[in-house]
Amino acid sequence: MAFDEKGQADTFERKIEVCERAYKILTEKVSFPPQDIIFDPNILTVATGMDEHNNYAVNFIEAARWIKQNLPYTHVSGGISNLSFSFRGNNPVREAMHSAFLYHAIKAGLDMGIVNAGQLEVYEEIPKNLLERVEDVIFNRRPDATERMIEFAETVKGKEKDETKKDEWRNAPVEERLKHALVKGIVEYIDDDVEEARQKLNSPLEIIEGPLMDGMNHVGDLFGSGKMFLPQVVKSARVMKKAVAHLIPFLEAEKEKSSVAREQDKVLLATVKGDVHDIGKNIVGVVLGCNNYKVIDLGVMVSADKIIEKAIEQDADIIGLSGLITPSLDEMVHVAKEMERRGINKPLLIGGATTSRVHTAVKIAPNYNGPIIHVLDASRSVPVVSKLLNENVEEKNKFINSFKDEYDNLRESYLKRKSGKNFITLNEARANSLKTDWENVKITKPTKEGITFLKDFPLEELRKHIDWTPFFTTWELKGRYPAIFKDDKFGSEAKKLFDDANKLLDEVTRSNSFTASGVFGIFAANTVGYDDIEIYSDEKRGGVLTILHTLRQQIKKTDGQPNFALADFIAPKQANITDYIGAFAVTAGIGLKELAHKYEKDNDDYNAILIKSLADRLAEAFAELLHKKVRKDYWGYAEVEDFSNEDLVKEQYIGIRPAPGYPSQPDHTEKQLIFNLLNVEKNTGINLTENLAMYPAASVCGLYFANLAAKYFNVGKITKDQVLDYHRRKGMSVDEIEKWLSPILNY
Repeated sequence: MAFDEKGQADTFERKIEVCERAYKILTEKVSFPPQDIIFDPNILTVATGMDEHNNYAVNFIEAARWIKQNLPYTHVSGGISNLSFSFRGNNPVREAMHSAFLYHAIKAGLDMGIVNAGQLEVYEEIPKNLLERVEDVIFNRRPDATERMIEFAETVKGKEKDETKKDEWRNAPVEERLKHALVKGIVEYIDDDVEEARQKLNSPLEIIEGPLMDGMNHVGDLFGSGKMFLPQVVKSARVMKKAVAHLIPFLEAEKEKSSVAREQDKVLLATVKGDVHDIGKNIVGVVLGCNNYKVIDLGVMVSADKIIEKAIEQDADIIGLSGLITPSLDEMVHVAKEMERRGINKPLLIGGATTSRVHTAVKIAPNYNGPIIHVLDASRSVPVVSKLLNENVEEKNKFINSFKDEYDNLRESYLKRKSGKNFITLNEARANSLKTDWENVKITKPTKEGITFLKDFPLEELRKHIDWTPFFTTWELKGRYPAIFKDDKFGSEAKKLFDDANKLLDEVTRSNSFTASGVFGIFAANTVGYDDIEIYSDEKRGGVLTILHTLRQQIKKTDGQPNFALADFIAPKQANITDYIGAFAVTAGIGLKELAHKYEKDNDDYNAILIKSLADRLAEAFAELLHKKVRKDYWGYAEVEDFSNEDLVKEQYIGIRPAPGYPSQPDHTEKQLIFNLLNVEKNTGINLTENLAMYPAASVCGLYFANLAAKYFNVGKITKDQVLDYHRRKGMSVDEIEKWLSPILNY
C-alpha cells in the first residue's frame, strides 16, 4: 500500500512518489521480481463534504495510469468500497459508484480490486441521471458535484431490487429471455425458449448468430471486465451448449440451403504428451468458447506430432499447450522446437500449474520464433487471444513485441540472479548435512509392517477431510475457506459453488459413480552412502526390497543451517539402528472418466469440470486422512494426536509425506520405485504415463517419514557434480538424469 514515514499517500504526487520509491527498493536493492509487485495506491472516500477529498478518485485513476506507464510489469489493486463510504446504507448509489469507478479505473490500469461482485450494477445499465452525478463526483467535474449527488441519492435510497420480481424476465421477448438465461446460467427453460425462437426466426443459424451469440458476447464482456466470475461463465457455457444441441438437427437439415457463417477463429488446445491433467485446459476452452472462438480440444497426453498435424489440418489460428507435472515443461520445449523445425508460425500459448513466465521466457521462447505468451489463468486467455488475432496488424505486432521485450528482460534478469547465487560442491553439502544424535532419537516400531490395501474407501469419510481452499483457487475464486464466504468480492459466488459441489458430492456418494482405493506399506529402512535409503524385507535387514534416491541442497547456507536431503531423516546403516519408512499411493478417480464424459455428452461442462476438481480434492483428502491413520494406528508413533481438520491442513503434526516431483524430491522417476514396491497398478488401478504422470489424474503417491526433525524443504538448483553422482547411484545415463532434472539444474 502507498504508505511511508509521512503516512498515507492521498495526492497524485504522493502516490507516485511512494510507489516509485518502493519499486526501486524492491527491484534494485533486493532483486524482487517486478512482476510479483502489487501496488495499492489507496482508494479514498469522495463526496465527504470536504474539498480536499474531492479529487481522491481522480488521483487514484491517474496514479494507476502512471504506475502502468512507468513501473514495468507491476500490478495495481485497490479496495473499491472505500470510494463510496459516504453513502453507506444506500446500496443503489454505492453499486453505481463502484461500477462506474471500475469501468474507468480498469481502463487506466487497475488489475484487481476488492468489491462485492454480487452488488455491482452493469455500467451501461446505470440510469443516465444517476451515472451523470456519479461521474461528476468521481472526476470532480463541478464544484457542486457532492451536493447534487447527496440530493439525488435521497430519491433512490431504499429502492432495492425486489426479490419477488425475480421471474419477471419470463415475460420478456424470447430474444431477451435467451440472453438473460445465458448471463444468469439458467438451464430450466432453455429448450422451450430455443424452440420458440426457432419458430419465430427464419433459421436455427439466425438464433445462434443472433440472440445466443449476443448473450455470450455479453457474458464475455462481463467476465473480461471482472463483473462475472469463472463458475458463472462455465454455467453460461452449459446453457449455450444445451441451446445449440437443441438446434443441431435443424441445422443439419438446413445445411444445404443456409448461408455459410463467417469462419470462427480457431484455438487448438492440448495437454502435452505424458500428462493427464486437464481441468485448467477445459476451463480455458469453455471461456474461449463463450467468446465465440472455435475450440479444438485434443484432450490429454497429446504428442508434438499430433498437435502439429491437427493444427495444420484444422488451420488453427492459435495453439495452446497445458501441463501440470514438471516433465511437461520439457515436453513444451520439444513442441516449440518441432513447430520451429516444421515452419509453423502460429501464436503459442503456455499454461498450467507448473508453468511460469520465467520458464516460458528462459526455456521455451528461445526455441521458437513465432509469438509465444504465458497465460496465467482462464480470465487472461480471452484478451490475449483477442489481441493476437487483432485485424489491426500494427496493434497486433505492438502486443506481440511487448511480450518479446518482456521475455528478453526476464531472461536477462534470470541469468543475472543465477550467476549471483553461491553453490557448494556435493561433498561440502554432505559435510553440512543435518546432524542427528541417533542414539537418543526415539524410533517407534510400526504396529503393522508390510503392505496394506484399502479397496473402495468410503467417499463419505473422505469428504470430511477436504481442504476447500485449493478447490476455490481452481475456480479462480481467491480466498481461504471458510472466510472466503464473507469476502466482498468472491463470497456470494463462492457459496453458490460450494453448495453445487456438495450437492454433486451427495449424488456421487449415493450412486457410487466413482470410487477411491489406496495402498500403503511401512518397512524397515536405513540410509546408505549419504543420500540413498535402503528398504528391507524385514527388521533383520537381510533382503533389500528397493533403494530410494534423494537429492541434496547445494545452495550455500548461512552458518548453522544444514543442506538437507530426505535421507537425513532416516538412521544411517552404520549406526546399527533399525529405522522405518512408509510409502503410499491413493486415488479417488476410478470411474471418474466415465462420469465426466456423461456430463460432457449432456453438454454440461460445468458439472464435468466440477466433478474433476472435486475428485482432485478427494484424492488429497484421502492422502491426508491415510497419513493420519498411519501416524495414529498403523505406525502408531503419534497415538495421542488430536488435531482438527484445519490443523491437519496446516501440517502441524509430526512427520512428513513428500511426493516425487515436488520440491523435497524433484525426481519423478522415483515414483517407479514406489509403484514397484507397492504393486500400485495391480492394487489400486493407478498407472504411470510415459512422462510419469499418474492416471487417473486424481491420484497421489509419496513417502512417510516419522522423524521428529523431518520437514519439507526445497532442494533448489543442483550442480553438475551431483548430477554425475546421481547418475551413478541410479544407473541411468547422464542425458536421462539431465532430462528429468532439467528444471533444477544450475547449468
